[in-house]
Amino acid sequence: MKKIKVMKEHIFLAAIVILSALLNFVNSGIEGTSNSYYAAGVKSMTLNFKNFFFVSMDPGGFVTIDKPPFGFWMQAISAKIFGFSGWSILLPQALAGVLSTVVIYIIVKKSFGSSAGLLSALFLAVTPVFVAVSRNNTIDNQLVFVLLLACWALTTAARKGKFKYLAIGMVLIGIGFNIKALQAYMILPAIYIMYLLSNTISIKKRITYLAAGTAILLAVSFSWALIVDSIPAASRPYVGSSGNNTEMGLIIGHNGSERVSLGSLFGSSSSQQGGGPGGFGQGGPGGQGAPSGNVPNGDQGFRDKGQDGADGNFKGGNMGGGFGGRMGGSSGLTGTFGAQTPAGITRLFSKNILSDQIVWFIPLAFFGFLAAALKEKLKFKLDNERKQSIVMWFMWFFPEFVYFSFNTGLFHPHYLTMMAAPIAALTGIGLVYMWDMYKEGGWKAWLLPVALLANGAVQMLMLSYFTDSSEIVKYLVILLIALCFIPALILAAMNIFKKGSQKVTKVLAALGVIGILVSPLAGSGAAMFYAVNSTNPSAGMELLPATLSGSQNQNGNGNMDMGMRGGFGFGGNSINTTDLVNFLNNHKVNGKSQIVVSSSNTAENLTINTDLYVSSLSGFQGNEVVMSLDQFKSLVKSGEVRYVLANDGNGRGNSNSEIMNWVTKNGKLISYGSTDSSSSTNGSSEQLYDLAGTVK
Repeated sequence: MKKIKVMKEHIFLAAIVILSALLNFVNSGIEGTSNSYYAAGVKSMTLNFKNFFFVSMDPGGFVTIDKPPFGFWMQAISAKIFGFSGWSILLPQALAGVLSTVVIYIIVKKSFGSSAGLLSALFLAVTPVFVAVSRNNTIDNQLVFVLLLACWALTTAARKGKFKYLAIGMVLIGIGFNIKALQAYMILPAIYIMYLLSNTISIKKRITYLAAGTAILLAVSFSWALIVDSIPAASRPYVGSSGNNTEMGLIIGHNGSERVSLGSLFGSSSSQQGGGPGGFGQGGPGGQGAPSGNVPNGDQGFRDKGQDGADGNFKGGNMGGGFGGRMGGSSGLTGTFGAQTPAGITRLFSKNILSDQIVWFIPLAFFGFLAAALKEKLKFKLDNERKQSIVMWFMWFFPEFVYFSFNTGLFHPHYLTMMAAPIAALTGIGLVYMWDMYKEGGWKAWLLPVALLANGAVQMLMLSYFTDSSEIVKYLVILLIALCFIPALILAAMNIFKKGSQKVTKVLAALGVIGILVSPLAGSGAAMFYAVNSTNPSAGMELLPATLSGSQNQNGNGNMDMGMRGGFGFGGNSINTTDLVNFLNNHKVNGKSQIVVSSSNTAENLTINTDLYVSSLSGFQGNEVVMSLDQFKSLVKSGEVRYVLANDGNGRGNSNSEIMNWVTKNGKLISYGSTDSSSSTNGSSEQLYDLAGTVK
């Protein structure tokens, strides 16, 4: 009998893993290279070790990606092994998503049994934002995977009282820091509280071990940044988006203080269109405008990491343009970034860009925590592994729920994937506890039907936002009523009249769980057929076709067509790429088909789609002073720089104006083939200049 039970468990786990793999891998080719800013960086990193180590955005190694290295190292290694392609750079994220379901199963099963573990893995696998991020080259799900491994190590440390497991956990969180910087530290309240309140060892040892573990955490977290900052600036790329050319500046600023502002929690404004200081609208090349155009902090719009022109030409224009996909599409969702939605306790449940990404199981997570706390008689003394795990999962989930509900700093919708694992764990654990309480009777038996009804109500709210945009949503409403509401009401009636066999109640409870899985699974499954937004990956109801016949085209979610039907557009100037490549191949500099460009938009598009050796004078923000004019002249004099695709100096890349003005005044204008200068953006155009002999 035990063998049969174990076999059934393994079959269920295999089915969940297969489901996760299907959701994450199937038809991933429709995503192209996803976020082109990151994709260009990964391709550049495959060219040489210097670019790899410093996470250079451009092949020439002028400027870096604005994120830590580890996640992109994984993508670059994959691209080096399998060849650079959309598939190879998406592989690490898709794998991380699948493996995360296995790890959460192992952690939850250890304390709460196989049923809770399997349910937790299933809920994680079908969470829409988790699936969307697994199908994109943003590295958030690599972070989730590493943090789940850290949870395994740290719960083991709390249970056994051995320092080595605490050290392993802190090393893993430190690696997470080198994936998404301070975002990895969002788990620290859960870890510190859980470990300090556990009582396997004395409080003195706990504090001593935690202090030593913290030292390990900090050492691993800042090791790479300190190495980079110790290297002379002239010997490495400029640190993109840092403001001061240091990794510490990037960590503290763009990836730190700009991401956090909880003013609304303490009575200040409930919404901030522009995000934190220097947040949205920071003057990037190739803009992406806020919906209303109201961006108080910066220029015309926030720079789109990798959105391409719908006509197949790449747009590196200087004015903020729109960007598609869940940015107010056919369902009327509002906002582009998280901080552009009204802050408050209802933010994640309101009709906005965050809708239907993570809320599908949030009510069950709260009820699950309540049920587990009641059943385990949870107190400050965490004297068993179940209590320790309950506190860990809740303290991972709840602070993040507060952060995403009230934060008016810079955060993207896909950051919500950070909540997917603790929500899934609390839901799986809670359902098992609530089922046990239902069987026992008494007032606690009400938790199960009430939780199902509450969760069904939230799901109904989510579906109501999309009933006018997709016929399929109306069928999901019917299924939700039939599989969730009706069984939950019958369970409630049976609890009142104390009638019904355990077999019947078990079937009803199972139907209720299936009912709350159908809609998020439909939203996640749609990502296999319709591309997620490359800049802000998200799945959910917006991806569903308008009708059952699938009348919505492949990019019906608002994503731009990745096809190439002609030249690339840079700064509004359509350039015949074939002629440009041919000219540079016939006029190599130091054996390379070399070109310097002013904007990272131009750099990333050329890097991805050609084999040119591209150097960029601008990072993601577009306002970085990557080098001075004198430094640029020295590169020209040494022969390291010769050909420049220059604008007229009046564009958004204001940090490059001095260099671009010098280039256009002193360089020789090259006619290398057919160009079309008839269209321009903000008066800017880009032309090729030869700088040979300009500096003696």
